[in-house]
Parts: sequence; C-alpha cells; structure tokens
Amino acid sequence: MPTLLADGLWRWTARHPEWHPGEFGREVASFALRTDEGLMLVDPLLPEEPGSVLDALDPLVGDRLAIFITIPYHVRSAEPLWRRFRDRADVTIWGHSAATKRLSDASAFRTVEPGTPLLAGARAYAIGRPRRFEMPLHLPSHRALAFGDAVVETGGELRIWAQGRVDEKRHRFYRERFNPTLEPLLELDVERVLVTHGAPVLSGGAAELRRALEREPWILRG
Repeated sequence: MPTLLADGLWRWTARHPEWHPGEFGREVASFALRTDEGLMLVDPLLPEEPGSVLDALDPLVGDRLAIFITIPYHVRSAEPLWRRFRDRADVTIWGHSAATKRLSDASAFRTVEPGTPLLAGARAYAIGRPRRFEMPLHLPSHRALAFGDAVVETGGELRIWAQGRVDEKRHRFYRERFNPTLEPLLELDVERVLVTHGAPVLSGGAAELRRALEREPWILRG
C-alpha cells in the first residue's frame, strides 16, 4: 500500500525482481506524484500482489500519466501499467533510449533528452564522465530530485553508490570525475531526495545531497 509522504506524493516498495543481495537492495521504492498536469510515476515496480497499489493508483490517474524511468533496467512495471491505464488516459513512458530493449512494445515510449521540459516541468539531468545511462529527475512540482542508483540512503544518510572495490584510484575517480557532474543539481530548488534504494529525504534535501558528495563513496559489502 502506498504511503503518503507529502501532499500529492506517495511511495511504495516491492521486492526487487532480479537482485536479492541481502537486506540492502531486497526491496526497492517507487513513487507517484500528482500534479495539475497529470500523474507521474517514477521507476514503478508492482509487488507480486499488486492489488493495494493498483487500488491506490486508480483514482489518481486522470487524463495524463507519465511514467519516468531513471535508468534503463528500472523499466520494471512500466509496460503493465501502460497497458492497464492506456484506455482511460494518455500514457507515455519516458527514459534513456536503451530502455526500449526491455520493452516488448515501445509504442508509448519517448526518449528523454537532458534538460527538455517534461510533464509539470520535470527535467532529466545527465551525470557521469563518461556519461551514464542514468538520469536523475528534478520534479519541481514537489521540490524533489529522484535518483535510480547513483545516490542511495544507508545508515540514515545519502551516499554515492560506487560499483566495485573502492581503492585510491576509484576514490579519485569519484572525487574528480563523477561527483562534479552531480554538483549542478545542488543549484536546484530541492527539498526532497527520492531514492529507489533506502529511505527518502523529506526535508533539507539539497544540503544532504551536498554532504553525500563530500562523503566517501559507498560500496555494498556482502
């Protein structure tokens, strides 16, 4: 059952469909945001028993539904949700072009270009050097910033998620090459940081993101 985080903002979790590394990562979060222009879903994943989530979404879906995918392998339940609501709403799926490889029917898919205004003024941002497929989403309607995997919450704080062994070379990569590409996000009007891994930050989001960039990169240890 989705939990109300703020006016017009809901979160629910479901067991990760492919990756079960332990307590961290076992469940991932999805978000729904209601705006004057329509409903937005971010990285939606329906649980095995989807009834409570679908019952909550049904009255929220009006004439427009935009499903945003922050990173291609977060396509997850985008297509089943499109099929459910396409007869009553204008439903589109937005993400990096590589996401189409995970769709059996890409007719509702639209490629996101960084900086292009989306529903309710949402914008995707390019990150990484070299550029990653992941694109964080600024959601000004709710003063929120949504991340797929680049930023996670663990131990009560936001961290930059590093892949692989964090030695001095990798530390330098994040400090000198990766983290600077996230710094423009600090200039946005952000109160909330929505992450698919871990708990959301519901106040002081920009300041907490700045602290995340100053912390050492985090790795998942099995």
